[in-house]
Amino acid sequence: MEKKNYDKLMQEIIEKNQELGIVPTLLLHTCCAPCSSAVIERLSKYFQITVFYYNPNIEPEEEYVKRKEEQKRYLKEVNTLYSIQFLDCDYDHKGFVELSKGLENAPEGGARCIKCYQNRLEVTALKAQELHFDYFGTSLTVSPYKNAQVLNRIGESLSQKYSVSYLYSDFKKKNGYKRSIELSKEHNLYRQDYCGCHFSKEERRKEKNGE
Repeated sequence: MEKKNYDKLMQEIIEKNQELGIVPTLLLHTCCAPCSSAVIERLSKYFQITVFYYNPNIEPEEEYVKRKEEQKRYLKEVNTLYSIQFLDCDYDHKGFVELSKGLENAPEGGARCIKCYQNRLEVTALKAQELHFDYFGTSLTVSPYKNAQVLNRIGESLSQKYSVSYLYSDFKKKNGYKRSIELSKEHNLYRQDYCGCHFSKEERRKEKNGE
C-alpha cells in the first residue's frame, strides 16, 4: 500500500480552514502529557481543542491516574491562544482485556496494538459525533513507536463510518517527538518508559535485562 504524507495532508486542512477564516473544534485523543505537549503546541493556534483522555490499556490503575493527572496539570500550565478543555473517561480496563484475548503473544506494534488503536480512536470518533465536534484526532502519531500509516487509515475509516472529519497527522515529523521531549523537560513532566499495557511493560523489562 502506498504511503501517504499525512503531515502534509494535515497542513492542507489547516490552511483551508485559515482561508475560510474559521477555527474549528477538535476532539484530540491523548495518551499522556509528554506526547500531547508538542501536538498541542502545534495545533492550538488553529483549533479549539478538547483533550479526550481515553486509555483503557494503561495499567495498573495507579499508573492510569498518574498519567491522567499529569495531563491535566500540563493543560493548566501551558499558554495557548484558545483555552483547552479536558474531557475525562471512566477507567475501562476490562474492555482492553477483552479485545486482547487471543493476542496475548502478539508482538508490540502488531495485531493487539492495532485493535487497541482502533478501540481508542473509535470511542473518540463516537464522542466527537455525539458532541458535534468538527474534527477528531490523536496524539499517538507523535511516537516513533507508533505506525502513523496504520493510525491514519483507522482514523479515515472511522471518519467515514461516523460522518465526522478526521484530522490526519504524523506529529513525529518536523521534529515533533524531539520537541515533546524538550517540553517535557521544561514542564518537568512524568515520562513513563512503556506504552501503557502490561504487555508493553513486560517487553520493556525484557529489553532492559537483555532477555
